[in-house]
Amino acid sequence: MKKLIIALACIALGLVVFNLFYVDFTAPLQGDSVVALVGIVAGLCAIVLLALLWVAKAIQDKVK
Repeated sequence: MKKLIIALACIALGLVVFNLFYVDFTAPLQGDSVVALVGIVAGLCAIVLLALLWVAKAIQDKVK
C-alpha cells in the first residue's frame, strides 16, 4: 500500500508541475489558465488526501 501511495503522490505532483507550465501569470484567470489552476488545485488536494491516508494507515498499524 505504501508504494501505491507514493506512486499516486508522484503522479499528482507531476500533474501540478505540468499545469504550472500552462498558467499565464500575467492573466491567471483568463482562458486556459483557469483550467490549469483547477488542475493544480486538484493535484494538491490529491496529495493532501494521500498524505492523510498514509497517516491513517500508520495509526492503524500501530493500533494492531
